[in-house]
Amino acid sequence: MTVNCGAIPENLIESMLFGHEKGAFTGASAKHIGKFEEADGGTLFLDEIGELKPDMQVKLLRTLQEGTVDPVGGRKTVHVDVRLIAATNRDLFAMVNENGFREDLYYRINVFPLHVPPLRERNSDIPELVNHFVRRFAALEHKPVSSVEDAAMTMLSGYAWPGNVRQLENAVFRAVVLCDGERLSTSDFPHIARAQGVPLEGLIGAGTKAAPQPSGSEEMNGRLPVLGQDGEIRALAEVEADVIRYALDHYRGQMSRVARRLGIGRSTLYRKVRDMGLDAGDDP
Repeated sequence: MTVNCGAIPENLIESMLFGHEKGAFTGASAKHIGKFEEADGGTLFLDEIGELKPDMQVKLLRTLQEGTVDPVGGRKTVHVDVRLIAATNRDLFAMVNENGFREDLYYRINVFPLHVPPLRERNSDIPELVNHFVRRFAALEHKPVSSVEDAAMTMLSGYAWPGNVRQLENAVFRAVVLCDGERLSTSDFPHIARAQGVPLEGLIGAGTKAAPQPSGSEEMNGRLPVLGQDGEIRALAEVEADVIRYALDHYRGQMSRVARRLGIGRSTLYRKVRDMGLDAGDDP
């Protein structure tokens, strides 16, 4: 059984862990078995244990010492046999010194400590983690993504990841969801690329290997140039015009569909198309 102590409201954590009897408090319309009872004979994982308030720390210590739980509103103690695994991203020893965590509970749960270094100190794990997340999210989101380009993997492996594995997981998820190709590139991780100083070739979009094309109606494979031939950022109106041209070509002039995909009204789209000197025509 797993409980994220940091994600449960303070007024519910006691009932979640130790259970409650019917009528124990307002809204307790039925008896509820806590996670300790559910995990009896097995393992209970308390994630973010450092978020527990002092009163819950006292009750947790008693449970670990005595092997019993007292459900909220209950008259009888319940014996449980549970192996406890706890995790935290906080320095519990420092919290003990600052009176933020009970010293007796700290030593009770610190029987067999495992220190997991931050991701920046074990960057050799990053490729395996990235590939795992790519497979997982590609299957979940029904995307064709199957691998990561070497340049992108090198960039990811060199990043400090202040948010550790969760940040990496979220970055890969975003990249997979937005990618239309089979391989993730540096352009699929714009925030990481900017932080690393990795050039994105002045492109918006990702998921293909196509090189940036000049402004116009040429095939751009979904990638639009942000930089002009002079190396300066292009005007927003020029980029918008390229997007509209590409969308018209991609959806074969179906104005209603183009407007819907661009998130603008049909009348606005017709006006912009006419301002560009194109023939708006009619939807087929």
